[in-house]
Amino acid sequence: MFGLNKPFTMDTTPSPNSDTKKKDTTTKDSPSLGISNDVKKEISKEINSMLSFAVYNGKIINTDIISLIQDSSVESLINAHNLLCKNVAPATPKSIEYTKELHQEGIKKSLFSKLPLIRNLVLLALFFLATFIITGISPDVNNESLDKGVMDNHGLPLLLNLGYLASVSGLGVLFYLLKNVSASVQKGTLVPEDSIYYIALIVLGVIAGLIMSEIISFYSTNSDDINLFNKSVLALIGGFSSDAIFSVLQGLIDRIKTIFFPSNT
Repeated sequence: MFGLNKPFTMDTTPSPNSDTKKKDTTTKDSPSLGISNDVKKEISKEINSMLSFAVYNGKIINTDIISLIQDSSVESLINAHNLLCKNVAPATPKSIEYTKELHQEGIKKSLFSKLPLIRNLVLLALFFLATFIITGISPDVNNESLDKGVMDNHGLPLLLNLGYLASVSGLGVLFYLLKNVSASVQKGTLVPEDSIYYIALIVLGVIAGLIMSEIISFYSTNSDDINLFNKSVLALIGGFSSDAIFSVLQGLIDRIKTIFFPSNT
């Protein structure tokens, strides 16, 4: 009844398409070797961006690039990319793309909002300038108070004097940064990481200015020569050359390390 008496047998004969299906699955799952199409598209995109940048800025383009682009092979595209990198230097594909994005995003924005980095630097410069004016007109900031330095001064006069020197240092480092950013925008070398670097450099500039004015003061035989003008200039130089001062101090530390911990080579 209902075929219960019929013996049950399992068909173990492999189907003719089973091996083919396994091979197809293995082929699909295995990673492809060589350069992917996404990388080729990225190289082509950067080539087009550099060509547009070079033509727009009147840079000389190597004509060998034309045949390399028309070939469209991976080797030719890489060679064309290398040649264009030399033509657009000091700009890079990354900086060109970033500048292009800023331009496209700022079409409907005001001139002050197109470049947030420059806007923030200008606001910081105005802040340090206001601090410089406010602390400078205070009667507690004078030659005698500055001559006392950090060790012999205290309370509100110490705070005002340090605020004055820090504002001078900040103006020095922002004077350097605004000139540097303007040159970067003009040359097309601005990248997103510059905003982080500039913030760190501002902090280093303020610290370097305070170090130059309070710790590494050029004392002469007459202590009255250490006046408002000298300390202000030292703070300004410390802020403006904060990157160089850091390199000098790092070089001194490396020299000292080589004396106590000589290399095995």
